[in-house]
Amino acid sequence: MDFNIDQKKQNGKHYILGLFTGMLLSGVFALIVCFGFLLAKVIKNPASAADVNVTGAGSLDADVISKVSAIKELIEEEYSLAEVDEDTLNEGLYRGIVDAVGDVYSEYYSVEELEELNQYSEGIFYGIGAYISVDEQSTLPKIAGVMEGSPAEKAGVLENDIIYEVDGQSTYGLSTDEVVALVRGEKDTDVVLTMVRYGEADYVEIKITRGPVDERIVSHGMLEDYPEIGYIQISQFADSGVDQFAEALADCKAENMKGLIIDLRSNPGGTLNSVLEICRMILPKGLILYTEDKNGQRVEYTCDGKRELEVPIVVLVNGNTASAAEVMTGAIRDHGMGKIVGTTTFGKGIVQNVFRLNDGSAVKLTTESYFTPNGSYIHKLGIEPDVEIEYDREMALQEGKDVQILKAVEVLQDLMDD
Repeated sequence: MDFNIDQKKQNGKHYILGLFTGMLLSGVFALIVCFGFLLAKVIKNPASAADVNVTGAGSLDADVISKVSAIKELIEEEYSLAEVDEDTLNEGLYRGIVDAVGDVYSEYYSVEELEELNQYSEGIFYGIGAYISVDEQSTLPKIAGVMEGSPAEKAGVLENDIIYEVDGQSTYGLSTDEVVALVRGEKDTDVVLTMVRYGEADYVEIKITRGPVDERIVSHGMLEDYPEIGYIQISQFADSGVDQFAEALADCKAENMKGLIIDLRSNPGGTLNSVLEICRMILPKGLILYTEDKNGQRVEYTCDGKRELEVPIVVLVNGNTASAAEVMTGAIRDHGMGKIVGTTTFGKGIVQNVFRLNDGSAVKLTTESYFTPNGSYIHKLGIEPDVEIEYDREMALQEGKDVQILKAVEVLQDLMDD
């Protein structure tokens, strides 16, 4: 049995052309920092308390200031291998302070990097077409997902490849932002990734020619063999995806959808606002999630239930489903709207805020933990599926069948019959 989107129902729009890739090679340009900024909130506006004066010494001890000045002076006078620009030293100082926190999700952004962060939240993408995240075991960057038809896919990059070197430079000790900067480049230029791949005895070296990447992050259609089942894939959560999801949902409803599969496999997360707006299009009245800060202060994010979707839902997930994608998964599960199918999610249950400094740079810090409506804390635990099934790559490649989607259909049909 072939398993494809019904081409007759596409109305000339850009939908999924086939569901056989299973890993879904989903996504948009990935040079996106560690799981899509991992549920980062909107940047604090300049008038808020988060607009920090960078010219004052603040609470820095005089001895610390004196020691930093002495070290900089030593470098300027004695370091002999190369000239070191003062701005470069200062940038290293700022990054070092944040790095000392020991949290992979807290980072310093230069003015240029902050601009790229803003572009990400708006859904603007370019490059090789692959997500870059962090491998928990090795702490090295890894490929969390590859976009269908992207330069990365065409070059043979696979999900879960560990990035060992970029153009011969080791990635050990680098933040995801720094790896992003190495991989990014001008259109039609080449980048060479040296990677560790499961099952390969030696390194895998792949040259990728950078190119344009489709910005659409929501794909949808009705399943060809199951015309009453809608399918919506969200490859990450960005502001541009809110309208795209609304359009997808409306199209599926217009086709008299009786059940819906929401595919969040390899979705690395994204902005809090976008996942809230999307959840409010389908959830009943009540909590979407709540957060707690270091002082125990609780903030609740709710849905008024006016647009509750009254058909059963199956959510597809895997080990690279993270952050905002886990928010949506947990909310659908806790509200009893359907079932979760796939493998246990990544487990990222903390929230970052981006604080803009008044010189145009910014600092992203982990400020809160989040909980699903029923109070589940999923950080480093993930969300276990109701029906566990591994992806079968061989079947996908040889027979064009995605066993996880087939199982999702089976589960959904049971829910539709109840």
